Amino acid sequence: MQQGKKPTRAQKERIAYFNLNPDNWLVTKNNDGMLLLKHRYTEQTREIPS
Repeated sequence: MQQGKKPTRAQKERIAYFNLNPDNWLVTKNNDGMLLLKHRYTEQTREIPS
């Protein structure tokens, strides 16, 4: 799996919109209107619309 990167401010706002804590999530992919997120500690993945 790819390494995640810190989300930008706009991405943080989008992550928070889905009731997730932006400090705990890293962005692994941002394409086709979807954000693929990876949790910093548990390695859980989640996909949300961007």
